[in-house]
Amino acid sequence: MLGYLMSEKKLSSEIIFEIGDEIKKSQDNFESVFAALKSQHDRDELCEIYSKLLGEIKTPNFLQRLIKEIDKLRHTKNLDDLIDFVMDCDKKDFSDTGEYINLKVLCIKAISSYKDTKAVPVLLYCLNDKNGNYKFRLAAAEALGKIGDKNAVESLIDVVSDENEKSVYVRESAALALGMIGDKRALDAFVSILKAKKSFLNKFTFLKERIIEALNKIDFTGNTRAVDALKEALCDESAQVRINAMESIMNSSIDEAADLIWKMLYDSDPEVRKNAVAAFYNLEGRDGLIKLLSDETISADCKEEAQDIILEVEDDEDE
Repeated sequence: MLGYLMSEKKLSSEIIFEIGDEIKKSQDNFESVFAALKSQHDRDELCEIYSKLLGEIKTPNFLQRLIKEIDKLRHTKNLDDLIDFVMDCDKKDFSDTGEYINLKVLCIKAISSYKDTKAVPVLLYCLNDKNGNYKFRLAAAEALGKIGDKNAVESLIDVVSDENEKSVYVRESAALALGMIGDKRALDAFVSILKAKKSFLNKFTFLKERIIEALNKIDFTGNTRAVDALKEALCDESAQVRINAMESIMNSSIDEAADLIWKMLYDSDPEVRKNAVAAFYNLEGRDGLIKLLSDETISADCKEEAQDIILEVEDDEDE
């Protein structure tokens, strides 16, 4: 069937019907279908065929593979098809709600690969739809960060700042997206969350981690509130928060960065101390590690980590 279909290269409803028939025979193995399509059609023809298939085929497993193939092809004309699919995709078309969720999430991820601002309105709609599945909103936030359009910043700030938001995961994704975009407007919201009362902070440790991770990607030079919040984070109960705070300080232009990191060499958590050694090396270089090794108050594990770094650097220099 497909051999005749491809030799004729007619992009018609009959072709879609015949492919649909082939899909039924293939069950979950669609490799031969896509191999035939890609071997006998050029990029523009594939774009049109994929467009028709996305609009007419309702087989979930095939649609998953199709969306992945559209993502690989990344033809500009298929972006509109993906956007339409996200907006028109209705769970009533699928017997399994899980299938509907997976397809829509996969489609949003494919949209983000285009990095086209045309997709921003539909992604904002998904993000702000509080009645929608949280997985849609997670994917939409991530996609907005990947696209990097500053027009999404205000909505992302609203999400990350919303204490009534049901899903903390959505807030975390919004924080990471803001970091990817790198807009300084996010700083006030981030600092406010980090400086919130302790009981609130303890409840959302992962949110703090994501916020500090995002801060690492935003230039907060001159923002004393952000600097103070990071200094406070060095004393946080969560080891990962302390590690993330060290990384942000290490990559900043804070004058006392080296002194702040040095103090973390005395942290109670061995993983924090290990990261502190690496951070101190990034700030002070080999001479900093020599200073560390000569200090009797520094723990043995820190000195061992420092020696490992020095040996690794020497090996790289010898190559």
